[in-house]
Amino acid sequence: MDGLVSYCSSGEEEDGSPHTTSQDVLDALKSKLPLNSAPPVPMKESPLSLLRVDPKAKQVAFNPTVDQLFTPEVGPVNPFKTRQQKADKNILTGHVEPAHFDHFQFENQRRTFHSYGYAVDPTASSASAEYVPYTHPPTHTHTHTPTHTHIHRVIGERERAGELEGVTVFEAKTVSTGVKRKRLDKGDPGEVDGYEGPWRAYVDQVTVSKPTEKQMAVLEEQLGERKKKRQVKETEETIVESSLLHVDNPYDYLGRSYLHIPQDQDVDLRTDDPPDKCYAPTKLIHTWAAHNKVSAIRLFPGSGHLLLSSGMDSKIKLWEVYNDRRCLRTFLGHGKAVRDISFNNDGSKFLSCSYDRYVKQWDTETGACIGRYGNGKTPYCVRFNPDEDKQNLFVVGCSDKKVYAWDTVSGEAVQEYDRHLGAVNTITFVDQNRRFVTTSDDKSLRVWEWDIPVDMKYVAEPAMHSMPSVTVHPTGKWLGCQSMDNKIMVFGVHNNFRLNRKKTFRGHMVSGYACQLDFSPDGTYVVSGDADGKLTVWEWRSTRIFTRFKAHESVCIGCAWLPHETSKVITCGWDGNIKLWD
Repeated sequence: MDGLVSYCSSGEEEDGSPHTTSQDVLDALKSKLPLNSAPPVPMKESPLSLLRVDPKAKQVAFNPTVDQLFTPEVGPVNPFKTRQQKADKNILTGHVEPAHFDHFQFENQRRTFHSYGYAVDPTASSASAEYVPYTHPPTHTHTHTPTHTHIHRVIGERERAGELEGVTVFEAKTVSTGVKRKRLDKGDPGEVDGYEGPWRAYVDQVTVSKPTEKQMAVLEEQLGERKKKRQVKETEETIVESSLLHVDNPYDYLGRSYLHIPQDQDVDLRTDDPPDKCYAPTKLIHTWAAHNKVSAIRLFPGSGHLLLSSGMDSKIKLWEVYNDRRCLRTFLGHGKAVRDISFNNDGSKFLSCSYDRYVKQWDTETGACIGRYGNGKTPYCVRFNPDEDKQNLFVVGCSDKKVYAWDTVSGEAVQEYDRHLGAVNTITFVDQNRRFVTTSDDKSLRVWEWDIPVDMKYVAEPAMHSMPSVTVHPTGKWLGCQSMDNKIMVFGVHNNFRLNRKKTFRGHMVSGYACQLDFSPDGTYVVSGDADGKLTVWEWRSTRIFTRFKAHESVCIGCAWLPHETSKVITCGWDGNIKLWD
């Protein structure tokens, strides 16, 4: 602008006319281009009004206004919210602030209520004080003059509060209120038998307590119900054991029963030698529709040509593994779900334990119940003594943390092993049947000498879990234990039952389920079911998973490898089916 003005004001015009002054130029510019070097600027909101108060802050660095304190945190206020929804909350149901009270006053009022029967109403304030009249004149003489005629509202015995003018136990200690309980006469100190001394009773002390009429009615009702239950239990009929034969003729043309080991198979079922090489199963061969839920399966000793299964439907069934794979016999005799089953050495008899608190012995061929044993405790596992000269003895692990040894001849318990701190889950014989191993819910493993009721070895570590299934390796040197922390642990039988930390099998889910595990006859594979219904196969040497496949729709609770087959495994599950895999 200044340059333009100076240019226009220098010299005269070319035609000789007088030159234009700077004022004329400014006037001309103003008329054509109105300029304002200081235009009016609208005032913005005060910076103080933009300050935000954090509702979670415990200190504020400035003095906020009421509008700032109640400004919404984000955006405008929701017009559709109710007044209760708009209220400030620090919990789901409202706003909670910590309350502080004097511990002395709390104890003073509590002890006053227990001693005198009244206390200050905690919901009353000092402004709501009211006079407590004397409904009954006091019978004692006060040694002090009350300094107040009004006290807070009281709860409890208002008449008592009026008599004592609302005095507390603390005030009763400082002044005489005349409410001290009287004791009986202490007697003559010269008479030893009649002298009570400072331990004498109070005058109003009640030594015999009798229930009121209302309490007596409740007690009589409860006793009547117990008596009825006892009578029903005593008159309850004992379940009659029986069996159902599902085949037309249990004997062949030579008069041999189904216990006879078949000799027309591709493998020799009579030999004691295991297969040279085993392989993992891959395909399904056969399915047995057995129970609503299968709890356990056991193969016939030695040959494995028969399969015994127990279920939650309180039934026990015997199946053919070879030939037609029929259901041979059903054993009926338990009132509740069957927990465990066990054959004797030759398979002619087997034991079953159930939640009906009975252990029963059955004849495998005829289906007759030979014996019934029980002591009122729930049996969890049962095993025959494997020694040939002790086939009349069996051991039972019960819910009362004990292991009982029973004699089938006398029908009585002959030994008791009481060292566990939880229900006994498994019993496994080792070391040529001289010792047996038990596991329990107390997360421990104990080793016992036969007929010695003191454990010779106790294995427990802080990281151990309950082990509801134990199986001996075919070599007899190792114990495979199914642990509830989703792994299989291995203990050495010949190295003082030490944990082999290099032999731990993982990769399956068994927490909460007592899934059975087994070994292949040559000891190269470990198989186990899991909670997802899968069957997992591990290599024994490398502990890696060799294969895993879906075996059942529900929990795969048990598995057993046929003792003379290279790749045949039987599994059972809570879907009620038993399957044969090859």
